[in-house]
Amino acid sequence: MEADEIGLRGVQETLLVTLRAKAAESALPDSLLKDHFAADLVRRLNGRTRAPSVGHDMTIGIAVRAYMLDRWTRAFIQRYPDAVVLNLGCGLDTRVLRLDPPPRVAWFDIDFPDVIALRQNLFADRAGCTTIASSITERAWIDRIPDDRATIVVAEGVLPYLSEQEVRDLLRRLTSCLSGGEIVFDAYSRLGIEILRYNPSLRATGAEFRWGMEDARALERDLPGLTLLEEISQYDAGQVARLSPMARIAAHVVSSLPMLRRLGRLLRYRFSGTAA
Repeated sequence: MEADEIGLRGVQETLLVTLRAKAAESALPDSLLKDHFAADLVRRLNGRTRAPSVGHDMTIGIAVRAYMLDRWTRAFIQRYPDAVVLNLGCGLDTRVLRLDPPPRVAWFDIDFPDVIALRQNLFADRAGCTTIASSITERAWIDRIPDDRATIVVAEGVLPYLSEQEVRDLLRRLTSCLSGGEIVFDAYSRLGIEILRYNPSLRATGAEFRWGMEDARALERDLPGLTLLEEISQYDAGQVARLSPMARIAAHVVSSLPMLRRLGRLLRYRFSGTAA
């Protein structure tokens, strides 16, 4: 069965790229993510989807991104044991399994209806975890989220596929409807978005990159109550050492030029509210 036979096209098909990258990285002897859940899903999907080609450096990059978002989410849950977690554009991400939060954490996995249908066929029901079948740009789904508990919003590999207006509308709804907490996601400069458009693995899906952001502080100015807490634009030395020789050279060049550090970043914001 090909990917398009199970309804995965464009942006939705990119979930296979990230899934296979996480599984491949977790098979390496020096794995950072250690996502054996992703590896199990890849085995179960074998023969049912086409296998997107994911290079070594992209595999490392996706694993580092997931690891950092996991770390921020885990720390938030430790501070707020009855937190709400919104996993936007969840795809077949196994974060809820990797972090294994207690049932009192209200975890919501949100994605397009066909993605959620596939997810429900592959994931067992879990106490405290709810799936919501909706585009994250729709307004109605947020009415199902508790508005009286500290909330962390996780958007991994999602926001660049939205328009600038959609990103701002989404963040405005989240910060105005929820009681407070954090929002963590990956973002790219406009040059970074142009470079991503030529990535063969992502280009093969036909997905369109739309939103780039030059200054992480710009969201603070546009969305009152949003405060930048952390901006990560470089790998640590241990992860750079795992890259190919050419990618190590590129990483060194990027780290030495401030303008290039904005190519890709992980961002953590706090948004104000009574619970946070």
